[in-house]
Amino acid sequence: MSFNVDEDYKLLIGGEWVPTSARYDIIDPNTTEVVGHAPEASVQQANDAASAAKGALKSWRATPMAERCALLGKAADLLARRLPALAPLVQAETGSTINVAETMQLPACLERFNYYRNPQDVDEPLKPYALGATALGPAGLQNAMVYRQPVGVVACITPYNFPITNIAGKIAPALAMGNTVIIKPAPQDPLAVIRFVEILDEVGFPPGVINLIVGSGPDAGSALVDSKLVNMISFTGSSLIGTRIIEQGGKTMKRNLMELGGKGALIMTADCNVANAVTAIASVWAFHSGQICTAPTRVIVHRSIYQQTVDRLVAAAKALKVGDARERDTLVGPLVTKTQRDRVVALIERGVAEGATVAVGGDVPDRVGYFVNPTLLVDVKPDDFVVQEEFFGPVVVIVPFDDEDEAVDIANNSDYGLFSYVWCGDLGRGLSIARQLESGNVAVNGVQSHPQAPFGGFKMSGVGRDRGVFGLHAYSEVQAVNWPAV
Repeated sequence: MSFNVDEDYKLLIGGEWVPTSARYDIIDPNTTEVVGHAPEASVQQANDAASAAKGALKSWRATPMAERCALLGKAADLLARRLPALAPLVQAETGSTINVAETMQLPACLERFNYYRNPQDVDEPLKPYALGATALGPAGLQNAMVYRQPVGVVACITPYNFPITNIAGKIAPALAMGNTVIIKPAPQDPLAVIRFVEILDEVGFPPGVINLIVGSGPDAGSALVDSKLVNMISFTGSSLIGTRIIEQGGKTMKRNLMELGGKGALIMTADCNVANAVTAIASVWAFHSGQICTAPTRVIVHRSIYQQTVDRLVAAAKALKVGDARERDTLVGPLVTKTQRDRVVALIERGVAEGATVAVGGDVPDRVGYFVNPTLLVDVKPDDFVVQEEFFGPVVVIVPFDDEDEAVDIANNSDYGLFSYVWCGDLGRGLSIARQLESGNVAVNGVQSHPQAPFGGFKMSGVGRDRGVFGLHAYSEVQAVNWPAV
């Protein structure tokens, strides 16, 4: 462990690092030991952060994009040198394996800052339009320009699974577009985010452009959603909390970017490469213990290869080392809290009570920490609760189908539509199936996505899209300026 449990963590408000009168413990889900003590922001401090962000907005939005992006580039360079030292802290408070912490938690943060270090022209001229004479004026040509303006003050509320990466994906495009931000990390693991913001504070962003509050409960975040000074909420988390934010923020007509829950469907056609598909499915267990909203947790497999797929998944699960997340050969670490561990176990038990069979796993290992063994549920039907509910843990359900129309219907039979997958021997047919899925993102014969492709969900999986130029669009308002051609 290369961090001090007794380190002092503070809030950033208006360019000042502010202490709090209260703190709360952050627990390592791998060892159940205390990692550190997080500052507990008051409602007043949340409101102070909103005021500071509003006060800095006029000057920051007037700063040329080239200058704003230059600061993001400076931040990327400094983060490249300093972020690796945060890996042990990220690993300890999230419970992710050290391999995930080093290769996924931190590098993606740099990628996002590096992308937005380059200014982009997001404004668009329209072709002149010939207008006939009306009561409003004579005939003539009309010009128009479509401008992208910053939304204003953006509250960025993030989840516990990838705290730094998620923050970077929000604030980099928001700042590039000329918004000011208030960062509110998940209560379970805010410490590395605080250290991350300390690095950003060294870069030289004007006071109030970046603010940070932390809290163990909903009060500070709720104050931001209520505040008339906050123009937009960028939230990643559960669909339940997302709907509450939209309802609460509707009173002040908040703009929203919501990346919410998922129950990723993975369709396997009869001619697919079963071994490769099984490797992809096993990522549910091995990639942060299934604590990722894009995970392929619903496997929809052609009946002719159903048993083969089940057998291979059982063997894959048994081959995964569950254990100390700090050891290099560990593939399945703990869930983030005891509460989440107990919730996953309860969902498995409910599935069994309703007729599901545990093909592998379904229990917790005999060790300290909040672990659940990699689990596969079979003998389930498309409408079963365990097929519909997001576990956010190392659990896969598998459903057979007889024809591809049925497979598509099963995949679309969900409140969620964030990320789906198709494994098919014929790529063209796989792409055709993908187009029929009610999902914001689909991967064919793979599990990765283009880093600049728009990311977001259908249905209860969210509102809006980010990443790449779409991230700049997400943190902007569209303004049309019209004038007569001379």
